[in-house]
Amino acid sequence: MEYLRIKQAIIDQRAELENVLRAEKIIPRENLELYKKLLGSDQIKVITGPRRAGKSVFCLQLLQGREFAYVNFDDENLAGLKKEDLNLVLKAFYEIHGKPEYLFLDEVQNIEGWELFVNRLKRSAFNIIVTGSNARLLSRELATHLTGRHFALELFPFSFREFLEYFGFDYKDAPPTTEKTALIRRELERYISIGGFPETYKEPDPKRYLSSLYSSILTRDILLRHRVKYIKALRELSHYLITNFSCRMTSTKLKNIFGFKSVHTVQNYFSFLEESYLIFQIDKFSFKVKEKSIAPRKVYAVDTGLIHSFPGRGSPDMGRLHENIVAVELFRRKSREPDLEFYYWQDYSGREVDFVLKKGPAVVELIQVCFDLEDYDVRAREFKSLVRAAKELGCTELLVITSERSGIEKYRGKSIKLVPLGQWLLEWKKPQP
Repeated sequence: MEYLRIKQAIIDQRAELENVLRAEKIIPRENLELYKKLLGSDQIKVITGPRRAGKSVFCLQLLQGREFAYVNFDDENLAGLKKEDLNLVLKAFYEIHGKPEYLFLDEVQNIEGWELFVNRLKRSAFNIIVTGSNARLLSRELATHLTGRHFALELFPFSFREFLEYFGFDYKDAPPTTEKTALIRRELERYISIGGFPETYKEPDPKRYLSSLYSSILTRDILLRHRVKYIKALRELSHYLITNFSCRMTSTKLKNIFGFKSVHTVQNYFSFLEESYLIFQIDKFSFKVKEKSIAPRKVYAVDTGLIHSFPGRGSPDMGRLHENIVAVELFRRKSREPDLEFYYWQDYSGREVDFVLKKGPAVVELIQVCFDLEDYDVRAREFKSLVRAAKELGCTELLVITSERSGIEKYRGKSIKLVPLGQWLLEWKKPQP
């Protein structure tokens, strides 16, 4: 690729980046101050997450007031850039910026062999931040070439806290008034409907924007990157998984539904969807490795706004939506608490607990998500499952996340805490720098 074309693209990208900072409404993302403290480390900083979740703006927040060079490899003006052209990128950096303190390489996984280039930059004493929209690609290649010399952060779409802050909603009354509680509940309904992708909030038609984003992720991050052979089948599988969120799935079941020739193909396509952050899945809790490996997994969508964006859908089940919101929040918290693990639990009779939280060898909390506790039979079923799991797993912290009810309930000698979803989403405290 021509050097002058590369240089001009980098200049234009930087100008566009500065315009974003001036023009957009930007809020401090959670953990911003904590990660600013880590900037001085000579380790490579790796930030992954879904496309359009705000990774670039987050990096700008991190680097504000510092000298840095920036290139976005997901730019059509750099289409066709190859690994042998990366030295020209470095040459352009020197001409434009001198030798900057930081290098910000956006969507770097688009260039084959990028990790060797980054490794060489590291040896040249650059402080490097790389971002990407593919979880496994970055982590796998970094683990191979940069072992022990990087740390990673996953950045998700806005949490409910960030959503409220973006719209200037003060949720920090302690305790909240009746009016504030009702307003939080209203805002939660809106958050569930449009989701957490920041650019959605500027669009006159959020569903159309999210539908376009979904198509872009599917095409650019999966179909083209992995050279998928059975395009129609993967599209149908993706649609099925996202619209059947908060449900248990097996590769064999999906193979039979879509007529795949092998379970292996289903597993590959599943991993592509996970790597691109369209879906997540969690395992069944078991002390036996084999049982865990063969049990169905529960599947969740990365964002409830995406769920609502599919054309022709009626209103999705609110109970399953609440469960999906909780699952994504747990993944968000896990990205900051690496020792946190979570699973679903099910016994031989079909009783189920939505989330088993584990740290180290200990089960620290059991969480049931229940939209409607007013029905006696539903309440008894949910409580019975919690108590059964508590006895089996030796856990005393039992929580039911509700739509509105709060308090403590006693059931068969166990104390069960009831917390509304909005309150639970706002309870988590940011780690202090």
